[in-house]
Amino acid sequence: MEAAMNSVEIICPTCGESFEVPAPHESEVPCSVDYDCEICCRPMLVSFWEENGAVNGEAQGLGG
Repeated sequence: MEAAMNSVEIICPTCGESFEVPAPHESEVPCSVDYDCEICCRPMLVSFWEENGAVNGEAQGLGG
């Protein structure tokens, strides 16, 4: 049986829209990954960390 994939809701720093991205396994955090916004396609850096047994994420814009 496969484990269900978890996701994290993030907010695009460029367009302000929220959407979900796949979350890494908690054994792989903290980490950061490049990701393109699913709404406006602008690049961002999503940082993941573990807190109280849950993986959390936050996006930061890449340049101007």
